[in-house]
Amino acid sequence: MTRLETKRYGLSGPTVIVLHGGPAAAGSAEPLARGLAGCCRILEPWQRGRGTEPLTVATHVADLHEVVTGGMISKPVLVGESWGAMLALAYAAAHPNAVQATVLVGCGTFDEEARAQFVRTRDQRKTADMLRQLEQLQVDCPDAAKRCMLEHELTRRVYEYEPMPAHAGDQLPGPFDMKAHIETWNDMLGLQKESVYPAAFAAITCPVLMLHGDYDPHPGPAIYSSLKRFIPQLEWREIEKCGHSPWNERWACDSFFKILLEWIREHAN
Repeated sequence: MTRLETKRYGLSGPTVIVLHGGPAAAGSAEPLARGLAGCCRILEPWQRGRGTEPLTVATHVADLHEVVTGGMISKPVLVGESWGAMLALAYAAAHPNAVQATVLVGCGTFDEEARAQFVRTRDQRKTADMLRQLEQLQVDCPDAAKRCMLEHELTRRVYEYEPMPAHAGDQLPGPFDMKAHIETWNDMLGLQKESVYPAAFAAITCPVLMLHGDYDPHPGPAIYSSLKRFIPQLEWREIEKCGHSPWNERWACDSFFKILLEWIREHAN
């Protein structure tokens, strides 16, 4: 049994569990958690890192269930960002009676066609200068985990429409766990190849909302279409002038939190 480090924010309102992206980008959901803390009780668990056994989606689902049951939480709302949205769906499918509602923010892909579309959009947005710097990083930074974080910083404008000024707190709190990232993502890809996901999401009974920026390179309409087949109650909201992280967008941050909080209030007891 692994007890996850869990950050807590807010003193009143519905209980919301915020799931970070990556996989393995512990701390990436902190701005989202803080943005909800004025109206909700927030738990932000940091997902398990590398260990002696390869990480799987099932392991992350079991860890999250321990957070829910160990904390004596009565049917929380799940809000997952990026990979965290995918984990939220996996959990809601495995434990449909444990979740009150689920929100997907910048959800990842569930089929090869959508991933190919994502890669095309991402690569088309990379400038010549960005490509030169990325190539130089391969020489200057042999550490894969550190290089991944530097590459992420270099390519932020690929994912963001017009980001707000960066703050020191925007950085991940520690080194990126590349091994945990690769193991978890490879397992998710394997489960998709075996047609486990997204078919398993047909077991989800709670309301589900998908929030997606219109500038997010992850193809929102294609992802929504693939999920809607199995989650008929899935709702869609597209946010204008918005990239992959709505809380960090100059023109979309306020409207994002307004939509999100109104929907949570409507669906949380």
